[in-house]
Amino acid sequence: MPSDIDIAQAATLQRIGKIAETIAIPDEALEPYGHYKAKVSLDFLSTLPPREGGHLVLVTAISPTPAGEGKTTTTVGLGDGLRRIGKHAMICLREPSLGPVFGIKGGAAGGGYAQVVPMEDINLHFTGDFSAIGLANNLLAALLDNHIHHGNELGIDVRRITWKRVVDMNDRALRDIVVSLGGPANGYPREDGFDIVVASEVMAIFCLATSLDDLKRRLGNIVVGYTRDKVAVTARDLKADGAMTALLRDAFAPNLVQTLEGTPAFVHGGPFANIAHGCNSVIATTSAMKLADYVVTEAGFGADLGAEKFVDIKCRKSGLRPSAAVIVSTVRALKYHGGVALAELGTENLDAVRAGFVNLERHIHNVSEVYGIRTVVGINKFGADTDAELELVRTLVEETGARAVIASHWGDGGAGAVTLAEAIVEVCEAPSEVQFVYPDEMGLLDKVRAIATRVYGAADVSASSAILTRIAELEASGYGSFPVCIAKTQSSFSTDATLRGAPSGHTIAIREVRLSAGAEFIVMVCGDIMTMPGLPAKPASLTIDVIDGRIVGLA
Repeated sequence: MPSDIDIAQAATLQRIGKIAETIAIPDEALEPYGHYKAKVSLDFLSTLPPREGGHLVLVTAISPTPAGEGKTTTTVGLGDGLRRIGKHAMICLREPSLGPVFGIKGGAAGGGYAQVVPMEDINLHFTGDFSAIGLANNLLAALLDNHIHHGNELGIDVRRITWKRVVDMNDRALRDIVVSLGGPANGYPREDGFDIVVASEVMAIFCLATSLDDLKRRLGNIVVGYTRDKVAVTARDLKADGAMTALLRDAFAPNLVQTLEGTPAFVHGGPFANIAHGCNSVIATTSAMKLADYVVTEAGFGADLGAEKFVDIKCRKSGLRPSAAVIVSTVRALKYHGGVALAELGTENLDAVRAGFVNLERHIHNVSEVYGIRTVVGINKFGADTDAELELVRTLVEETGARAVIASHWGDGGAGAVTLAEAIVEVCEAPSEVQFVYPDEMGLLDKVRAIATRVYGAADVSASSAILTRIAELEASGYGSFPVCIAKTQSSFSTDATLRGAPSGHTIAIREVRLSAGAEFIVMVCGDIMTMPGLPAKPASLTIDVIDGRIVGLA
């Protein structure tokens, strides 16, 4: 079997104008970036009327494992499968971050014969959106330090600055640094640090804003620090919101690309789900809902993280409501959660499948019962899976009351997802009754407790007196109605990445609280999760190269 990049480079792509025609986007509404990708005009999108009877389908997954589950691959395959059965469909994905591309995960454009293309462009610089987001973030940081250097008219307390710089790369050395060394000409020395771009509040704002005006409003609301009297100082106070919006104006238009089978796809925005809210942009999703009858989108990592935030943050803020959800699972992942070592996942082990099923079972319960979304389990088939293992998974899923479909889209493209597409169409005939995990009026700590107990299977949450004081301050300042965005490991329902399966009775410890006033949520950092990841011992970048002008090794 050829590699993902070999398949992508061998594909014959259609010009982006032809792809746009299939969803009634005129040529004059496109701003091409070469032949195979384009921005779609915000002015055009704003004129589109609501589409009656459309369906939004959320693709989520079980807790991720080192073996990989194929959530993006399934999103692409399902979109292609829907078109193969005659449905007017498109997909919405996040843009990959360069951190994982060069780090441990590799690319995020799908895999096998279920990919969005041009794969190299999407996984690397694409249309420059992440650069614009990083520049807007760092412009605010520069203006903040410049304001302090030139007299500090706002009276900002340099000990209470909360705004960090960002870079779209895994670089642990930048987590905690000291800036402005070198004497008076360089400003006032202080402790600082970097986050990765996809964890930044600007990224979250970018993906939650509904218009350029809303984008500017949210950017202006960013709290960068406090005065000695603990009065919040905002980006609007620094008069940074206008210039930040100017940097983001062009990036804010959705990017149109295609799958290997010519299905149109918006790939736009890219917050991580383990440290941010994990969904592509609202502007892309709402626009797609006006252009197609079925829109397939994904939320990052497992259904305890991405899907919960999709519901409690994105749906709450945008009014979007999914008709159905696909939970992606694999035999390999279930065996891993059942205690099997990574090197032994290719060996049949029915006992491990049964043991690991508890992870999938909890995700099914969360999506269908806690979030209220009608659910299909997509079993992403791998070559080493045995018929007995696949049949066991199907049986175990159906015993929960959910439906299971085996799909082979990685090797067969859309044809391998036709049965999954047919199941989704059937499920969409009866509407889901989407519900939030907690109400707006619930206190912030109780919101965390609701997620911890109802979704993670935890017994309770814990927080130091300093954390409790900070939460009380936020509530007193009027932020208590905000949803919470929990940052924690993606590998477990707990905050311990080594606990596989479905741990219960644990405690979720809140380590840090961050106000995202522009994004309009409160980030609760739990366990030892880092908002600036590090590279592994053998990063994926070691295999990436350019040979005879062609990029190789990009998985």
